[in-house]
Amino acid sequence: MQTVPSADGTRIAYERHGEGPPMVLLHGDSIGKEYWAPVVPHLSDDYELTISDRRGRGRSGDSEAYSLQREVEDARAVIESVDGEPVVFGHSFGGLQAIEAAREVSVRAVVAYEPAILVGEYREQADLAAQMQERLDAGDREGAMRLHVREVIHGGELDGAALDAWLADWPVWPEYVAFVENSVRMNRALENYELPETVDVGAPTLLLTGTEAPSHLRDGVRAAHESLVDSRLVEFDGLSHMGPSEDPARVVEAVRSFLPAPDDGTAVTE
Repeated sequence: MQTVPSADGTRIAYERHGEGPPMVLLHGDSIGKEYWAPVVPHLSDDYELTISDRRGRGRSGDSEAYSLQREVEDARAVIESVDGEPVVFGHSFGGLQAIEAAREVSVRAVVAYEPAILVGEYREQADLAAQMQERLDAGDREGAMRLHVREVIHGGELDGAALDAWLADWPVWPEYVAFVENSVRMNRALENYELPETVDVGAPTLLLTGTEAPSHLRDGVRAAHESLVDSRLVEFDGLSHMGPSEDPARVVEAVRSFLPAPDDGTAVTE
């Protein structure tokens, strides 16, 4: 395990796997870099993977002050720790980090699976952070995190006994609750984020989504596709917001078809 200082001095932890040209993996609202465990075997033979923990997660440090920009600076610090221009692959919040960081630092290509971008009427009415904070203030940490899981992973369509059963089968659930404060502040930042009309990251971008994902995230990825100067959108039939961990082989196949062979030149854009 290694660390790199972010712009505010917070130490961001990362580890490396494999050999080849660099690829940085940025996780979303998970317990840490372990989210990428199903994906790593499909990429580590051809890429040197740098996999980091977000601030406040895993072995990374944290700070009292928080903002989306600090998380973007964290991603930038990890990107700049590799040799050469990496492909940056982010999931959910990590997808937004990847897009925003690529606006500030040179990368070879960006891959984002359902970047956490809220748009339209959904964004205008979004109050998940406030709902979670109300539960948290009442001492109901698990209840606050249930709200997050219900909305972000299931689009509000799973509740009650059905959600209980899903959580009972989700191995990270007990540990996940410990990050409820982090999730509240993240959701508050996302509710305040507004996608620019035009986004030029200076590199080709592959946007990925699944047909079973929450509609607001699917709307967000389409809006990103319209805003990005150079992007391709791929939809996976039957996959949810957790697509990279649900079917890593299929997701990686799409990533590989977008990128050139590891010893090749520029990423494919057509």
